[in-house]
Amino acid sequence: MRLSTTSDVWWKNAVIYCLDVETYADGNGDGIGDFRGLAQHVDHLDRLGVTCIWLMPFFPTPDRDDGYDICDFYGIDPRLGTLGDFVEFMRVAADRGIRVIADLVVNHTSDEHPWFKEARSSRDSRYRDWYIWSDKPEPDDPKGVVFPDAEKSLWEFDEGSGQYYYHRFYRFQPDLNTANPEVRDEIARILGFWMELGLSGFRVDAVPFLVEDVTGKPKEVDGKLPDVHAFLRETRAFMKRRNGGAILLGEVNLPYPDLLKYFGNDLGDEVTMCFDFIGMQRMYLSLARQDAGPLAEALRERPMPPKDCHWATFVRNHDELTLDKLTDAERQEVFDALGPDKDMQLYGRGLRRRLPPMLDGDMRQIKMVYSLLFSLPGTPVLFYGEEIGMGEDLRAEGRQAVRTPMQWTPHRNAGFSTADSLPIRLVEGRFGPENVNVSAQRRDPDSLLMWITMLVERYRECPELAWGDYQVLDTGTPAVLAHRADIDGETVMVLHNFTDQDVTCEVLIEGLDQNDVLTDLLIEGTVEVPPDGRTTFDLAPYGCRWLRASAPEEAPADSADIEDSESPETGT
Repeated sequence: MRLSTTSDVWWKNAVIYCLDVETYADGNGDGIGDFRGLAQHVDHLDRLGVTCIWLMPFFPTPDRDDGYDICDFYGIDPRLGTLGDFVEFMRVAADRGIRVIADLVVNHTSDEHPWFKEARSSRDSRYRDWYIWSDKPEPDDPKGVVFPDAEKSLWEFDEGSGQYYYHRFYRFQPDLNTANPEVRDEIARILGFWMELGLSGFRVDAVPFLVEDVTGKPKEVDGKLPDVHAFLRETRAFMKRRNGGAILLGEVNLPYPDLLKYFGNDLGDEVTMCFDFIGMQRMYLSLARQDAGPLAEALRERPMPPKDCHWATFVRNHDELTLDKLTDAERQEVFDALGPDKDMQLYGRGLRRRLPPMLDGDMRQIKMVYSLLFSLPGTPVLFYGEEIGMGEDLRAEGRQAVRTPMQWTPHRNAGFSTADSLPIRLVEGRFGPENVNVSAQRRDPDSLLMWITMLVERYRECPELAWGDYQVLDTGTPAVLAHRADIDGETVMVLHNFTDQDVTCEVLIEGLDQNDVLTDLLIEGTVEVPPDGRTTFDLAPYGCRWLRASAPEEAPADSADIEDSESPETGT
């Protein structure tokens, strides 16, 4: 493919890295991560091959929901630094060629936001209609309560004004009335402000809940009823006017037919990328069963996004590892295999664990999973610490179990801070910083960090994986997932063994014959293709292979080729 094409639509083969400034690196020794500390560690991300940093909320906040309860959309949480520190970080990232996006959390505000304080002060307040009010609580759907351990209703009574306000999440997070044109204008100003400071887009929190008809009496806006898709189209159009390369990365956890609407159907004028929650959940079911079938089925079901839109793939994110789209029986299978203790589970629908402890530290299996992440069709998204195999802290409450300080060194405070004590505890034991850290893995060629660094490099060298048409192939065994990606006459084929046994499988590779070879991209060697295209592959337990098809004379060189080409006279 032409690099000019891939650079125009940069997000389709990006490597996105999600981090929380508060837990990444402390630059002033107060025990809390900040932008100064983050700026000093951008080179780690550059060496890893990250092309886009996704910042979790960094705005002023009472911090009752890890920063998702915002009380000023135009500022920086003073614990994390100043606007000047933010701009300095952005400059460093840009110098390394790394784009930055940030969480856009405009479903709600904190109840300490000046808008809500003013709104609840009087029914005649100019901000009253910026929130959703009712004289009596509307009937709740229990399935709509996002945090059933903490909330029993979506409505909270405000004694001062004598009405109920709506909150899709916690009661201290009143929902904004995004059907109100004034609210939409303010959201556009927020987007414009941060884009002027260099952001290349936003990850949109809880997209389906952005615009909701919860009272049964929606108000018309410009003669039309409020609609989340109209809001997304307006937002995307505004961003495109300001920066044609800016993106919206959507958190849309819905079945594929419903999710496709949030791309804008065939027009692709709403969310630029959507997370593939279905594929992620089926992957964990495949891991639990040691059977590639569930993931293969999801990939066959997954629709093609509109042109220039894309899927975002991930192993885990910053929330609980949701399994809500599996059946009850399937979810229990995953619980039994990967998180059997009740303390490892959350809300009855997910796991509050990271991958390495779930797999009991089996590096063969862990490396196979990240090979999947970087080879499946979509843009890979890493959560901080995944590159070194960090674990969770089950002593922490809820989702906080996976939001522990980054482990840079085996020394005091894991190299995260020089403070005497940390407000957020470090992971201890087998996955603590003494055993899992950046500095040691950087020097170990067999480490997970170096494996993922290589996967990123190979992924960026294979635009077919991000841009090509993909096809799940029949392997004749449930143990192995095989798929191919094709574009502009180029083919890359990938195989993964989900079991702890050696496997040999035969795959029909249409369009290839004895005039082609398959060159291994993760190890040295080639595979010859028979005349009928039916090719045999051997995979070690939890093995993975990436192979590029080419004519023999065009195959990538390996060390044997270099040795054969050395001159006996000069040795060069």
